[in-house]
Amino acid sequence: MTVIRDTTFEQPPRRRRTQLNWLLTTLPAFPLVLLVLRLWYLSRQDLPTMLLLVQYISPLGMISALVITLIWTVPAVVLVLRMLGGLLLVSTPDENDATRRSLLALTALRMPDWVVLVAVALAGFTWQLRMLPLLLMLVVAILGLSAVQRYPGQRRMLLVVTLGVPIALGAVVLLWVYPGIRVALAAGETGTAVLLGVPPLLGWLLTGPVPPRAARLATHWPAVGAAIVAPFVIGVVFLRAPVLPNSAVEVIGGKVTDGTSAVQVVRGQLITVDDTTTTVLQRGGDVVFIPNAQVHSKTLCPEPVRTQHSRITVRGWPVDESALGWVAPTRQATEVDPRCLGRPLDSP
Repeated sequence: MTVIRDTTFEQPPRRRRTQLNWLLTTLPAFPLVLLVLRLWYLSRQDLPTMLLLVQYISPLGMISALVITLIWTVPAVVLVLRMLGGLLLVSTPDENDATRRSLLALTALRMPDWVVLVAVALAGFTWQLRMLPLLLMLVVAILGLSAVQRYPGQRRMLLVVTLGVPIALGAVVLLWVYPGIRVALAAGETGTAVLLGVPPLLGWLLTGPVPPRAARLATHWPAVGAAIVAPFVIGVVFLRAPVLPNSAVEVIGGKVTDGTSAVQVVRGQLITVDDTTTTVLQRGGDVVFIPNAQVHSKTLCPEPVRTQHSRITVRGWPVDESALGWVAPTRQATEVDPRCLGRPLDSP
């Protein structure tokens, strides 16, 4: 007797495994593409200069710049996936059907709690102050959705977790950031005021289910939109990250750039120093090879000071600063080295 096996319910898991395999294949390639694009951008699209940078730039330095610049994106991805997936799980009548058909729901279901806790701690240290109310909104939403998913029969407890806690925490946050909201509105910075004041009001709205027919629309489309926009945002941010030290080299004697033999200062990004030459990449993309016999002095120049997009503070905390950047020690430059301004050290 021939047994015909019904494979109707096997197709979604098989398709999901295929999607997961593609995702795991492309994720490791994304940082590599970012690193190559950073070198291509730094070389001003000149292939020989790019190959020179590849030869001398340390991969560890590139990876360090990548991590420092984009560390804030990791908790953002984790928390948004957990919140959207949890909302889809509690909004679908059949949880097994949701996990079988949706990779987003399966990711939220299998994500350990400790991963969410680590993401929350990392976001608390690395996100700007203006984004911390949004972090609170994500946290209370995840707590409420997790409670609805795991304790569906505890109505009193769910009422406290999904309504009482979000409303109470939102009120506390609003009271704390109210001075910043008032100053931001007075200064005309509506975006800062919205980021500080709106997320605490929305936390309780994200802790409950949405109509089943609108569940996929309310969860999948925001996730797809974020997945499309995120690589471009990450790429733009990382393309501006420094990967070579800014330096100024004082050259004495010999012809360097314009045919003169006077003392000159060559400013740019230091590529390498070997036994014979010092190699500097100038701002316009030109590579200058300076014989070490002509190098009189060298100095490191600080990175250009990032102009703050906002002067708003909340109880003394700048809204553009993260907790880590605010409390960590920073190097204070008391005076500017004249070589970093293009003048020789002994110039009047």
